[in-house]
Amino acid sequence: MIEQLLQQLHGKRILIAGFGREGKSSLRFIKNQLPDAEVAVADKNPNCATALAVIDPTIPFLGGEHYLQQLENFDLLLKSPGIILEIPLPEKLQISSQTDLFLSAFNAQIIGISGTKGKSTTASLTHHILINSGLPALLTGNMGIPSFDIIDQITPKSIVVFELSAHQLQFVRHSPHVSVLLNIFEEHLDYFGELIDYRNAKLNLVRFAGKGDYAVLHHTLHQYVYGLQANISYFPQDDSFALPMTLLGAHNRLNIEAALMATACFGVSKEEGLAALDSFTSLPHRLEYLGRRGGLHFYNDSIATIPEAVIAALEAIPQTNFLILGGFDRGIHYQSLVSFLLVKPVDTVFYVGKAGRRIAEMLQQQNYIGRLIPIENLEQAFTHLKEKAEAGNTCLLSPAAASYDQFENFEQRGKRFKQLAEEFEK
Repeated sequence: MIEQLLQQLHGKRILIAGFGREGKSSLRFIKNQLPDAEVAVADKNPNCATALAVIDPTIPFLGGEHYLQQLENFDLLLKSPGIILEIPLPEKLQISSQTDLFLSAFNAQIIGISGTKGKSTTASLTHHILINSGLPALLTGNMGIPSFDIIDQITPKSIVVFELSAHQLQFVRHSPHVSVLLNIFEEHLDYFGELIDYRNAKLNLVRFAGKGDYAVLHHTLHQYVYGLQANISYFPQDDSFALPMTLLGAHNRLNIEAALMATACFGVSKEEGLAALDSFTSLPHRLEYLGRRGGLHFYNDSIATIPEAVIAALEAIPQTNFLILGGFDRGIHYQSLVSFLLVKPVDTVFYVGKAGRRIAEMLQQQNYIGRLIPIENLEQAFTHLKEKAEAGNTCLLSPAAASYDQFENFEQRGKRFKQLAEEFEK
């Protein structure tokens, strides 16, 4: 399989666009497998030149605002997730990525999992079920493990669980043997611009599946896969599984069912899959119960960056008294969340950032009966909690927005919330 991958790189002038985690992984792989390859690195951040020089000072670096202006000098562009191609591209330039190369080489061994929400939990659960059923499985992808970094661990019997983001799927031309598409909601519009472009990227997961492949899809996605050749299964099924729920929320029931259906494609029985659920631990920042601190119950749902995720969290924790909303505004629509809160109000909503202010304005315009309190940061929310909360109350961080206005990512935001909760004294 690796020979097939190397054949796609051999003899080509390669430009790696983006020198983050995946870009560095691609460079390591090319240097190890094709030491004589003609390769260069491009990144908008000129400081990446220093990191590249540590690895190999002989590799050319293109940086700054015009880092993609020399594309005509290359045959193959390996695009890292998040890199936006806003300039005219040379007609003969082939655009690929680590993801597409990996999918093309190891298709028969891959369970690919995507969705606006739930993909990390479902991928981790799928991997957990396979391992507990005695099958050799590897986990890679969007959670932070570049696919090229696990190639030396893959055997002919390995099953690779590949978590895939829309950014990774944008330019792929291959589908995994088993595709799991959980849902598609508005997200990343700051990158994709329109929902249709974001949705089309997600649908690339199944678009290239063949007759011998499988697609596990939420039933609301049937309208987008007309003509698909793969064997399609939809969830939730009419005869829904009787599930022992180890994860909070109805949305996690769907994640569990999708994982069971995916692993069944590799021969795991329903009974084996259900048996593995008892030992599965939920991932951090996903409806993570932090315990009772200072008399209050705290839940960390920092991963919730869209309104649908917040609605799911509030349905899972209906006793929520304090809700922290807002952050970086990506331009998504919030009416669904506003409508939900008007019917099922939370006593107090702390709102932060441009997204929070927009949600608060919508609630105010529609005469929201709960308290709306602006905050500049998480610390201010905890100051208010000391003044306003009562013993037994519940505080939920479920922002409905990205974190980039104050934090590097949702993990850093969740860790800060967790730290403040652990230190909280009423």
